[in-house]
Amino acid sequence: MADATNQGTTKMAEACPGLTYEKLCWTADWHIREETYAKALAEIVNLQHRLPMAEQWGDGSTSSSDGQAFPIAMRRPVIAQTNAKYGRDPVVTFYTHISDRYAPFHTKAISSTVRDAPHVLDGLLGHDTDLRIREHYTDTAGFTDQVFAACTLLGFRFAPRIRDLGDQRIYTLNRPKQYPTLLPLIGGRIQARKIEQSWDEILRLASSIRMGTVTASLILGKLASYPRQNGLAQALRELGRIERTLFTLDWIQNPDLRQRATIGLNKGEARNTLARAVFFHRRGAVRDRLREDLQNKASGLNLAVAAIILWNTVYLQKAVQMLADEGTPVPPECMPHLSPLGWEHINMTAITSGACSGSQRSRNCARFAGIGYRPREPYRTARRPLETQAVLSVHFSPFGAAWPLPPQCRQPVGTCLEGPQTGGAGGRPHPLVGPLRHQGPDPGAFDTGDAAHPGAGRSARLA
Repeated sequence: MADATNQGTTKMAEACPGLTYEKLCWTADWHIREETYAKALAEIVNLQHRLPMAEQWGDGSTSSSDGQAFPIAMRRPVIAQTNAKYGRDPVVTFYTHISDRYAPFHTKAISSTVRDAPHVLDGLLGHDTDLRIREHYTDTAGFTDQVFAACTLLGFRFAPRIRDLGDQRIYTLNRPKQYPTLLPLIGGRIQARKIEQSWDEILRLASSIRMGTVTASLILGKLASYPRQNGLAQALRELGRIERTLFTLDWIQNPDLRQRATIGLNKGEARNTLARAVFFHRRGAVRDRLREDLQNKASGLNLAVAAIILWNTVYLQKAVQMLADEGTPVPPECMPHLSPLGWEHINMTAITSGACSGSQRSRNCARFAGIGYRPREPYRTARRPLETQAVLSVHFSPFGAAWPLPPQCRQPVGTCLEGPQTGGAGGRPHPLVGPLRHQGPDPGAFDTGDAAHPGAGRSARLA
């Protein structure tokens, strides 16, 4: 928690009764390492992956990756450099991989001045989870021709969302004049002879990456820095041009591929929003200088985010089952649009309002002691008279036009504790309480109008 919230061991010791600074430092020195963080993360991700609720969001075979920049409040850091994209101050990038079931299964602290592309395969090959990823999505910064070639050789389908795709050129094995229709898009001819001459070296490179002899980011970075006359670098580039050409043609003709990539990348962006909310102390500025400390910060933050996602998934499943038992089941068409990335119900600062006394909490916990889950809070009237709120808040995923909400999930609905019920067909209360209102031209963007929580995203409460 000290790494995840950016508080550090000193503030964490002051906030936790019974713990001392010396005890936390001893625990960190002997037990906190990148390997232990990875094993703990694997246990959480595997458990979340096996939950029935997670199956509503995907089959676990696709993933996406994206970098998130955090400012460095330290002079002369090791891997943090100034990037004009993020301003004049030095920043460090936490590059995170997330599955289609919202499980963040790998993270890595990298410099902000390098491309994300060499680190794509590190996450796909370096995690300890049971996930079997077959298709991966990135943005423009995550692709190069060499990454296209390496992903194909290692059994992954690489599908980046490339900015200004119209400016990219495709390549052919034959003479470009044989394709008069595509001639404006053709940038040249594939030099297949270079691939044949270096084929053994290409296979040796792929085997070394697969066996873990060398990391993909290291070897791809070295190849990118080689001069142009290097045979292996040229052969890998030519092979990547073949794969990029095939992908570009498929991207243009296949709208399902474009939708899957957009959905996957939006999940990663939503995860970054949750990570930003968790990493709140010192205004989100990292004060560590060493690479190991920065990696521990990234791993601790990713572990806490994964734990929140697991908790939300478990209780979303319980809430959906509770609604089904009460006779108001959630429509199956709406299930894929629920997201476990909400945090309205999580007290990030551990500051309590005192609304619930200790004796009342003790009675509730004793009442549900045999269940193994936190008790459901009793219904209470919300700030608006025609709404109720429960213990759990869930969010619609902002997938936009790529994944519009079904019609039965768009209608304004509401319930009332006392008096006539409104919303839903035939006077029945809809299980997704709002009232949801449409925002702009995006059919998938809705908001409850709760001005008290502007950073919590587009939300709807389960009644």
